[in-house]
Amino acid sequence: MYDRIRALDPDGHRFASVLRDTIDMLLNGEVTGRYDWKTLFKTEKTHAGTLVEINLQREFKFDDGLTMDYQIAGIDVDCKYSQQPGGWMIPPEALGHLCLLVSADDYKSQWSAGLLRIRREWLNTGNNRDMKLTVKAAHRDKIQWIWHKAELPENVLLHMDPRDRDAVFSSKSGQQRLNELFRRAPKRRIGRNVVRTVAQQKDYMKRVRGNGGARSALRGEGYIIMGDYRNHQEIARQLGVPVPLEGEFVSVRVTESTNPLDPHTAAINGRLWIAAGPDDPVSLAPELPSPSKAY
Repeated sequence: MYDRIRALDPDGHRFASVLRDTIDMLLNGEVTGRYDWKTLFKTEKTHAGTLVEINLQREFKFDDGLTMDYQIAGIDVDCKYSQQPGGWMIPPEALGHLCLLVSADDYKSQWSAGLLRIRREWLNTGNNRDMKLTVKAAHRDKIQWIWHKAELPENVLLHMDPRDRDAVFSSKSGQQRLNELFRRAPKRRIGRNVVRTVAQQKDYMKRVRGNGGARSALRGEGYIIMGDYRNHQEIARQLGVPVPLEGEFVSVRVTESTNPLDPHTAAINGRLWIAAGPDDPVSLAPELPSPSKAY
């Protein structure tokens, strides 16, 4: 089963994306403006495990289990999720079965997933009404980790300096909030759910693009905002900043290069650019090529 899951997702990117999207789904930032797990209601936190199970099955198309949640490589497996490692609640019916133990910690930007065949002697005594048990700390070394403490896509709003975050949310205008986000969080991958949370508008993607969006609003301040297009990704690589992955954006203030041999020089519209330092003067940023154009 370990080999089957790794074959489906060699680098863990799909698994991590499911966890990121599930947490963001619970936060529902577009409607609520929330970005912090602690602000969820108890009922929402309880529902997280069910959503993780559902969303993993949708992503990987696991077969339904005979008595457990899934069948993977022909073996029944129960999926258990906890925000904190070790917090998995194991039901009595899982005894003797394999469990896929999943955790995702937004505060540490880490996630893990491993396999454990449940034995009664490895579990703590349960005191709750449904008799669910937890794995004893001394026996967590029995878990076969598929991924352990892997990188969870960052919750940018959660990890921003509080002063910068307050500045982002200080405006009543969704467009102004987005502009401030890209000013205050340069060189960081900003996912669509972050954009939705800040904009709190149905047409949130329009607020990023040119023609009145953040790209055009910040161009005069020297910022470019790269998306997940192949030519934008190549520009990010050349500039030496994080490359935006699917559904992500990366902003950076740029200035014209005076040294064509600089290893982090990007050619944009026939001119050479580098990421600007704090002392570099502000200049008009270049227009990024459209997604259909070659590099």
